[in-house]
Amino acid sequence: MRLIFAGTPEFSAQHLQALIDSDHQIVGVYTQPDRRAGRGKKMIASPVKILAQQHQLPLFQPASLKDIAAQQQLAALQADVMVVVAYGLLLPKAVLEAPRHGCVNVHASILPRWRGAAPIQRAIAAGDTSSGVTIMQMDVGLDTGPILILSECPISPEDTGGSLQDKLAQLGSPALLQALEQIEAGSIQARPQNDSEACYAAKLSKQEAAIDWHLPARQLHNMIRAFNPFPVAYFQLGDQPVRVWQARVTTSGDSGAAPGTILAASAEGIDIACGQGSLRLLQLQFPGKKILPVAEILNGHGQRFQVGSVL
Repeated sequence: MRLIFAGTPEFSAQHLQALIDSDHQIVGVYTQPDRRAGRGKKMIASPVKILAQQHQLPLFQPASLKDIAAQQQLAALQADVMVVVAYGLLLPKAVLEAPRHGCVNVHASILPRWRGAAPIQRAIAAGDTSSGVTIMQMDVGLDTGPILILSECPISPEDTGGSLQDKLAQLGSPALLQALEQIEAGSIQARPQNDSEACYAAKLSKQEAAIDWHLPARQLHNMIRAFNPFPVAYFQLGDQPVRVWQARVTTSGDSGAAPGTILAASAEGIDIACGQGSLRLLQLQFPGKKILPVAEILNGHGQRFQVGSVL
């Protein structure tokens, strides 16, 4: 089939690669405009753009698809299907209806749970034990279209936002190819979502990554896993934000200490009292420094993690 692909981050690029390796014809690739990033604020191309250029695919980077000219340009590609994977731009009705079989989306959750921008992180933060990928026929709502294919996987207690994303990318590509095969054969069967079961996965912000020690240790542990590798959970140590890359729950009972109190500090980790239970910090990062295990952190900053002090 003639396909348009729309996506931006690495998760999207992995699905684009699967389509490149298939027998389908990619007639156009859409990705967001280059953004400034890093300390030098250099213009950075998206992973999808880089991959498309490597394979000399027709590339489009409109700032919006609401523009009539952009919509006409897309329609002129005469696609059978538009595949959308974490594109990040709203698709107006005219775009949704332009391809012969409409637009399908690869969404990183088992819909209708976790509609929205950050389904992977929200699932881990909420303590979910399973996730998956939904191939969905897109409509004008936010991840509200009928379900075409579902592929599930467990969330392990060690999974982070990054590791779960990798798992789902491995699930998403074959599920997408299966859906396209069924669409081409005319055998696809769509089923509506149950809107009463839906919840919203809001976009991540750096502000919500601040650790509140008054929360239960289990909730903080889930948050730390979810926000790895972005935006990364952190706490303030004096005037410095210290990022927490890895931790684990040590106790679930009440320590009797005020939340934020350092209960122990050794090569095994730094134990912090929480609103319920305690959390052991295992890997930390000071501003401008490398991620280090706590044993190395204490060698240089031991005086800053005195037992009995409160963060």
